[in-house]
Amino acid sequence: MKWLLAALAVALLLLQYRMFLSNDGIREVLRLQDAVALQQADNSRLSERNRQLAAEVHDLKQGYAALEERARTELGMIAGNESFYQVVPQKAATPAGAALPAVPPLRSPQRTALAR
Repeated sequence: MKWLLAALAVALLLLQYRMFLSNDGIREVLRLQDAVALQQADNSRLSERNRQLAAEVHDLKQGYAALEERARTELGMIAGNESFYQVVPQKAATPAGAALPAVPPLRSPQRTALAR
């Protein structure tokens, strides 16, 4: 009977060793749980991005407001009934009493009308 209890105790200790101290035990489970949590956070971020892109595609297909905004910001287009003004900031302040350099006349920018 003593030998049976001793053998069972040794088997229990070996199983405990394998569960807690081996590479396939609890440490691996905890590492995998952390990896799953990181992947779920990344998936939720990408899912939100996909939702925003789908909404933008829907806006571009259905309405002209988003299309017009893109044409204005990315392509620099203006509508036919609008005037284009370009404000150029002064590069450096001139000291008092110094003559200002001659400024060449501005060329009119190329105007492109938005298709309606």
